[in-house]
Amino acid sequence: MLILAGTAVFLLISPAKVFQIVNQAMVLSAKLTEADPYPDIENQQPLPNPPEIIKAVYATNWSMSNNKKIKYLIDLIDTTELNAIVVDVKDYTGIVPYKNDINSVNKYNAWERRILEPNKLIKTLHDHGIYVIGRISVFQDLQLAKARPDLALISSSTSAIWQDNKGLAWMDAAAEEVWDYNVVIAKDILARGFDEVNFDYIRFASDGDLNDIKHPYWDEKTLKTTVLKEFFKYLRENLPNAKLSADLFGLATIDTKGVGIGQHLEHTLPYFDAVAPMVYPSHYFKGFQGYQNPAEHPYEIVKYSMDEAIRRTNQFMIYASTTPIMAKFRPWLQDFDLGGNYGPEEIKSQIRAWTDAAANNPELNGGWMLWNAGNIYTKDALENE
Repeated sequence: MLILAGTAVFLLISPAKVFQIVNQAMVLSAKLTEADPYPDIENQQPLPNPPEIIKAVYATNWSMSNNKKIKYLIDLIDTTELNAIVVDVKDYTGIVPYKNDINSVNKYNAWERRILEPNKLIKTLHDHGIYVIGRISVFQDLQLAKARPDLALISSSTSAIWQDNKGLAWMDAAAEEVWDYNVVIAKDILARGFDEVNFDYIRFASDGDLNDIKHPYWDEKTLKTTVLKEFFKYLRENLPNAKLSADLFGLATIDTKGVGIGQHLEHTLPYFDAVAPMVYPSHYFKGFQGYQNPAEHPYEIVKYSMDEAIRRTNQFMIYASTTPIMAKFRPWLQDFDLGGNYGPEEIKSQIRAWTDAAANNPELNGGWMLWNAGNIYTKDALENE
């Protein structure tokens, strides 16, 4: 009710109305107080002129949350032949490392603010001409297993979530909800300006008591390779215009039965822009190709593996001529000490081996990537163009 008295105006408001106004003011004040202290910039566009031959190093999301480490990696790329970086956007923990609006990620409490301003980070990298690849660990995912145990591998003996030898949890590779979950994350990073999505751990579990595993979705009759082929096809159908790459075991270049984990090389070729066999010499078994310690023969191991990958690809193109091939090879190479000391010569030997293997099939050469878990790389091995 409004009462006019001379020049004074008095508002007579009910107690309920007063409470409503005060409550609204408190909510508004709280929102202002809770304003994001790290407001990000707008989504970025992909790099306008991406390199045809990718030469990348791997970085954890923790590294990309540290300004000193970011500067080190940018300086490394700026002063060598490198031109790209692979950044964890969902590692084995299942944590997405930045604030986001992905409903499922927030529902499952599967994010933590490590990278404060992801869009700004992408812009900084793009300003240096760096091609940015987002790495997603798909079926190895601790957080999703915790939030959705109905989608995870279960221990037959305990009915608890099954764990591998490292204590890590795995999702059922046949569960389409898991496929959807990872596709949504991929779409988010592509919208932010990542140039490519790299899918890792796209396989069945391999380490641990495999006989103790109960699969809630896989019928254990369908071939593992068939399950993953359907997943690869699903990724391409749901990310039709994106640049996609797939990480495979190094032995997938040689083994034609899926390496026991469902990874069949030929099944990746129609669906990914780049296929990345992890041909780390240290990861090959004793006696491979007659070498007691394969890590001491980096050139020979990488050359043989990639020769086989190219041979099989050429055969596939002949016998499956109706299936278009879009993939190039971009192997992961070893820049870490395991099985031996890896310095400039060992790293150069791996790069040279891949270059030699691809010499007669340059159309299949998509570059290479270096892995070091600590993100410290051997600069002397990388030529300055």
